[in-house]
Amino acid sequence: MDLGLTGRRAAVAAASSGLGLATARALAAEGVQVAICGRDRERLEKAAAAIGENAHPIVADVGTPEGATAFVHEAQRLLGGVDILVTNAGGPPPGGFDDIDLDAYRAALDLNLMSVVAMCKAAVPPMRERRWGRVLAITSISVRQPISGLILSNTARAGATGFLKTLALEVARDGVTVNSLLPGSHATDRLRRLHGGDLSKAAEAVPMGRVGDPDDFGAYAAFLCSEQARFITGTAVPVDGGAYLALL
Repeated sequence: MDLGLTGRRAAVAAASSGLGLATARALAAEGVQVAICGRDRERLEKAAAAIGENAHPIVADVGTPEGATAFVHEAQRLLGGVDILVTNAGGPPPGGFDDIDLDAYRAALDLNLMSVVAMCKAAVPPMRERRWGRVLAITSISVRQPISGLILSNTARAGATGFLKTLALEVARDGVTVNSLLPGSHATDRLRRLHGGDLSKAAEAVPMGRVGDPDDFGAYAAFLCSEQARFITGTAVPVDGGAYLALL
């Protein structure tokens, strides 16, 4: 299927590995010029080389609103504009209520909520002027089904989901769609760290009996950025192999 994205320009945050990299790779394969960011220059340039000539690395830290804004502005300068914004960031440290102090909540909100707001503030107004745009956030299944031991992520990403839904309603008439994908367990470095390198226990909790392939996630992300997905907005879609158990 031709997704109608050839020649579009995308900024994909935190894309030197994991689901961000998979999303950037899928968009680049559709003919999108993709600016990717990460904090480690060597790792980032390696990721860009693996994606190919459509990838443009930008060293940036989206863990603060200032860094997130700077990434989008540099992507706009480098590409001549941004039609597609994929917000993404690493997860905050694990822990429960008794383990986490107040300052850690502020840092987590900057990382997983305020970075999303900042990137959207920078990218969305030009999209509205052009009457075409896609905002896609990579969050977590925890916004619907909190994950034990990840209280910071559960809290911050839920706030981001509320922001994204509200934004979707405000820009829907301007040709800009806003959606989020809620990944469950995928074969990423973060999941390996959380499970001590052994993904078999994570796989046991997935009805399909395996963790997700990041490339499958990337393909679905690219579809939500496509012309065919132009009537889809305001959604928060689990991509988790059936791990989310509620009816709605």
